[in-house]
Formats: sequence, C-alpha cells, structure tokens
Amino acid sequence: MSDWYSAKELAGLPGMPDTHSAVVRRAKRDGWQERKRTGKGGGKEYSLNSLPLETQTALLKQQAPAPVTRPKSIAATVDRESLWDAYERKPQSVKDEAARRLQALQAVERLVDNGAGKVTAVDQVAAVYGESRATLYRWQGFVKGADTSDWLALLAPGYQGRTATAEWDVAAWEFFKSMFLRYEGPTEAVCYDLLQEAAAKHGWKVPSLRTVNRRVKEIPLTVRVLAREGEYAMMRLYPSQQRTVRDLHALYWINGDGYQHNVFVKFPDGSIGRPKTWFFQDIYSRRIVGYRTDRTEHTDVIRLALGDVIERYGIPEHCTIDNTRAAANKWMTGGVKNRYRFKIKEEDPMGLMPQLGIQVHWTTVHNGRGHGQAKPIERAFGVGGLGEYVDKHPKFSGAYTGENPMAKPENYAETAVDWEVFAEVLADRIRAWNAKTGRRSEACGGQLSYAQAFDDSYQRNTHRIRRATAAQRRMWLLAAESVLVQRDSSMSLSVGSGPQGKNRYGADCLINYIGKRVVVRFDPDQLHEQVHVYQNDGRYIGTADCIHAAGFGDTSKGREWRRLHTQRLKAGKQAKQAEVAQSALEAAQYLPTPEPEDHTPIQSDVTRGSFGERKRVVGSDVVESDDEDAAETYGFHEHIVSQHAKWKKQQL
Repeated sequence: MSDWYSAKELAGLPGMPDTHSAVVRRAKRDGWQERKRTGKGGGKEYSLNSLPLETQTALLKQQAPAPVTRPKSIAATVDRESLWDAYERKPQSVKDEAARRLQALQAVERLVDNGAGKVTAVDQVAAVYGESRATLYRWQGFVKGADTSDWLALLAPGYQGRTATAEWDVAAWEFFKSMFLRYEGPTEAVCYDLLQEAAAKHGWKVPSLRTVNRRVKEIPLTVRVLAREGEYAMMRLYPSQQRTVRDLHALYWINGDGYQHNVFVKFPDGSIGRPKTWFFQDIYSRRIVGYRTDRTEHTDVIRLALGDVIERYGIPEHCTIDNTRAAANKWMTGGVKNRYRFKIKEEDPMGLMPQLGIQVHWTTVHNGRGHGQAKPIERAFGVGGLGEYVDKHPKFSGAYTGENPMAKPENYAETAVDWEVFAEVLADRIRAWNAKTGRRSEACGGQLSYAQAFDDSYQRNTHRIRRATAAQRRMWLLAAESVLVQRDSSMSLSVGSGPQGKNRYGADCLINYIGKRVVVRFDPDQLHEQVHVYQNDGRYIGTADCIHAAGFGDTSKGREWRRLHTQRLKAGKQAKQAEVAQSALEAAQYLPTPEPEDHTPIQSDVTRGSFGERKRVVGSDVVESDDEDAAETYGFHEHIVSQHAKWKKQQL
C-alpha cells in the first residue's frame, strides 16, 4: 500500500484540483509533506497523511485491501478453523463482497491513524463506498474484538439463499430414487411421471419437477454415476495416476495391444475384412518397435511381433499386456503365477516370455473392463493417432469404414484395398509415426521424435540390453504344441493332418519320456521335416524326424526300416553290455554262503489238553482212537504225497 503520490496521480481526485500545476500550487500553499520523487522524470511526491480527508478516502478505495492470510491452526482456534472453512465454501461473489467491506474498514482505520476523527473517517468512507454510516458501524461490529487476520472471513455475507423446502413424503422420495438410480439411466422427467402415478395410488405429496431436479443434484455425483453408469464410469471421476519414465531406458519395458483397422482389405484368399495389427511399443520413448498384422488377433501374430522386437533390438526386461485370450495363453505366458486366463495346470509348458526372462505385467481390470490408461500404447490409437495415419491414407479412399457404424463415410464400402498395398502403407506410416519430431512425451521433451529418443537411450544403454541366442531364436520363430509321447516313443501333432492321419514323429531321445508330455516346436510350412522337442520347463531334448507312411508292398522301405531296427537292437545290446559289467552268476558269488539247517527237534512246553470223552453225533463214523489222529484216519498225508508226485511228473 503506497503512502506517497505525485501531483499527476492526485489531479482530478475528490478534494483536488483538476490539473497538475494547480495541485503543485495548492501543495505549496497548504504545506503538504513532500519528498523528491525517484525514477524517471523526477519531481515531488506528497504524503498521504497531509492530503485532505476526502482525497485520502478516495485513494484508499483505489488500493486493494491489505492481504489477509488464513491463520495457522494453533491451540484454542477451533472456531477460527470452522470460520475459514465456511468462508472457503462460499461462492466467489460472496468473497468479493467480503473483500470490499474489508477495504472500507481498512480505509477507516487508515484515516484515523492519519489523524482524522473516527466519526469523520466513517462519514468520508461511507460517502465514497455508497453505504450508510450505520452499515459501516454494523460491519465494525462484526469484527469487534477479533484479530485483523480474521476480518475477511467475518465480513463475508451470511446469506444462505432459499431455505424453505416443499412438502414431500419420504416414501415418495425413496420411490423416485429407486426409479432414477438404475443402470438403464432413465431421465428425471420419466421417473417423475412414474412417481406421479404411484403418488395418485398411495396418496403421496409430491413437489414440482423443478424441485425434484434440485433435490437430485443434492445426491452426491459419485453415487449417481455409480448407480446409473457403473464402477468403471465412477472410477473415471477421479484423477488418473501419473507415472514417470525417468528411471527407465530404451527397451527396458515394452507394452503391447491389438488394433483393428477401419479399412476393408482384400486378403490373398479373396476374402474381404478388416485386418488387426498387434503393436509393441517402447514405454520410455513411445516408439513402435515391432508389429505384425493378420485378419485376426492370435498367438502367432503376437509371437512373431515379439520376435521382431528381439531380433532387431534385444530382449526387454518387462512387458505389459492385456489379459486377452491371444496374449494370456500358455504358449506366451504359461508359468506366470497370476495368469488369470484358462485353467492353470502343473504340466503346462512354460511360456515364451517367461523362458526369455521377460517379466509379464497384466493391465488392471475394473468390473470386467480393461483399464486402457495402464498402457501408453492405447493413446497411440486415439485421436490423431495411428488410426489417422494409416486408416485414412489417400490410397485407402473408398475402403475406409469409419470408426463406428454411425460414422460411415459417404463412399462406404466402395472398394477394398489389396493386402499388399495395405501392408506397404502400414509399414510406411509406422515409420512416419516414429520419425515425427516435436513429440511432447517426457523423453522427447517437445523436440525429439520417438525414434530419436529411442536411439539416443539405446546407444547409451547397449551394455544393459540382452541379445538372443540361436536356441532362443527358435522359441519365437517356431510354433509350439504340447503332445504326449506314446508307448513306442512316437508322438503326433494335431496340425497338418492329411489323408493318412496326423503327422507322426519319433526319435531315440524320446524313449525316456514315454507317457510324459513334451513341447514340440515346428515350422508350420515344413511339417514333414525335423521338429524340436523340449521339456515342459523349457529344457531342450533334441530333434525328432517325421515318420512317413510307406506303401504296403514297398520292399525298399521295409528293408530300410529293418536295417534301422537292427541298428537300434545292436546299439541296445552294446549299451546293455557296457552298463552290466558282470553276469548274474558272477554277481551271485558275492552272496553269503547259506548256513546248514538244524534238524534238532524243537522242544515245546505246550501239552495237549484232555477234555474228557467227546460226544459223537448219531450216525457219525468218527472212531475213538488213542494212537491215530484224523489226518491218518482219512489219508490226508497220502493224498498230499500223491499230488506232489503228480505235479513233479507234469513239470518233467
């Protein structure tokens, strides 16, 4: 707040002459306090305290009120905290009025400090601000005894607006809410019509539609959105999490997703459809580092796109993808603990990404819907993204379908672009997308292109990036299938079945895996050649040759098979001879000599009991004898001896 004013600033104010020279003459006549003016032009400045009272009041009104800051929370300031909380919730118009009142009271205080009487100061300020003396005294009463830092909040008008409410039965309001807060999203007018029908039946008191509309706005927005649009819509009311790539480098973390083009394409087989491309994007630089396109999204497209990334740049450390059927299948991500897709079995093979040491991260799912904000690649599919670069290319004129059925162009389905032309344009537009400069990502800084940011970071971190070996290259270059090794150490693939059934493969190295499941990697275009066999945990077993069916009378094939059989038998005998160094008779020499059997009768202290004369059943042929037992009586011993002799004769 300034206390010194030049003659030019004072000219024309209340109580002042209209010209600069007249102000200077009056200052000399009345003896105003003055000083030399600093800055360009020089001259003199006059103190506010020496000016006429009405001029001081006018100058104080021009000045903004002294800044007032909210007091810090200290002991015994609970009421002050509540006061300022209420002030902050008031609209800006109320806050502006509070600032005007504060300015008026500060002007009164300043005039009094400059020597004016309080009554005179109040009169002057009231006249300048267009208020009555009683109003200013009432304002002073609002802040009497309060700290000056609280004046702004105390002077805020307390007008609450209309507080009277229309009469409304509770049951009617509950009925309206049950009609309005539904996923179908009916309008307030339709729900009000239903309310009137129910009110006529039950005798409820219902206000006007405008009152109902105001009451609806009192329901928290989060509740309205959750009840009418669902969890996914409510989640979008809150700010998304912002992440930085400052700690990453090129190819450290990639993310991938599929995009279905809005272009009709004529495929090589003559069919027409909209192709789908799977993109892999580097998260640090946002560069598209790999892609493959086909008529649908499937595992081979993702596998080959990842292979392109690894072949050209290296193996990334992390990858973020959706939990889709094509990406979350066992061949890509099998073995990942949190792969919530398909049934997870212990015998499932380890997927391509875990075998390569790539840590898989799934995007979050909210109420069954994917969270696109978790993947930067989603933004490349938005407005001005790859869809604009590719789908609306001039070469695709007449083949563009529009983003949705309601946005079809006038030349919809006039033609279909050839597959070769589409692939050529797609490759060219992706190069242009990566090469565009002035990107506003964190790594590009508004100057570089995605490609430049990637190359710069890649060169500085080459020593950190893993390169693939020949064995690892087979993992993504070849398709895979899990099969069971049969009893004859053969196995069959379900792909490429012909007139003679499934293709069978065999190898000597599979004998140890009979009855177990193994992973077969193969080239779909060369199913009659060798295939590579792995254990489920990714360890390499060896190669297996295709077993071709021979003609029924083909003797040359028979001779070749017998020769192979003889070689295997000979090799097996040699292996047995090398494994078993001594015969069973030679090994028996190491057994201890058996001890001679002791034929001494065994003495027993058990005596036969005597229970008196046994009673015979009438007609029984049992004869009492003291010397002959039952076995002797019935010839049991003779029977056993005869049967034993008969058995020995049969053996001979």
